Order: sequence, then C-alpha cells, then structure tokens
Amino acid sequence: MGLIRTWDASAANAHDGARLPVLISKDNTASGVWADTAYRSRKNEAFLARGMFTSHIHQKRKPRRPLPERIARANTRRSKIRAQVEHVFAGQKQGVGLVIRTIGIACATIKIGMANLAYNFQRLAWLEG
Repeated sequence: MGLIRTWDASAANAHDGARLPVLISKDNTASGVWADTAYRSRKNEAFLARGMFTSHIHQKRKPRRPLPERIARANTRRSKIRAQVEHVFAGQKQGVGLVIRTIGIACATIKIGMANLAYNFQRLAWLEG
C-alpha cells in the first residue's frame, strides 16, 4: 500500500545493520527483506533465516576487487525494488523539509515520527483520491 509501517530512530553514530531485528515485523505477511549493504552480516542473515524471511540484501564487494558480473546483476534487480522505498526519504526531505538537527534522541524520534505521520497522511490522501 506504500505506507510507513515500522521505523526506528537511532544515534548518528549507530551502525544501521545493528537495527535490523528491531525493524523486522513478525506481523508482515511478505517474506522478502530488501536493504543495502550496511545490513548484510552473518548475524543478520542468521536472524532472517530463523524468522523464515528471504534476504534480498545487497552483496558487498571484496576490498580492492571488482564486483563479479553475476552479483552486480543481482544487486541491480534488488535496486529496482529498493528504489520504490527510497522515494519516501526523498519525499520527506523535499515535501516536509525534514532535516534532523536536534540534541537528544527523544527530540529526533519525535521529529522523525511526525514526518512519518505527515507522509502517511499525504500518501493516504493520494491513495484514496
């Protein structure tokens, strides 16, 4: 449907990949998980396998090595799905003017939550309209 269902706010110095278990919902009926290379780790892959999720997380290239053609094509296919999600962030940045410059995680959480709520209202109006 295109609405933001799950989100989390963390400190800027927190690693994105560590937040994956918090973001995955057991109530989600879809089994695929799409994410960028920051979320690929053995721990996250094991978590997804235990939860019966299908990992569509981008593959990293080895240092100082080109990405093999097969993996590059697979990453391109994954990017087509992820591009549909990335428009949410672009819409929040442009439409709502979202810039997070707060002191404290609580203020940042409220600001992001309000931006997500505004996005969902705009999206719902578009879907119903």
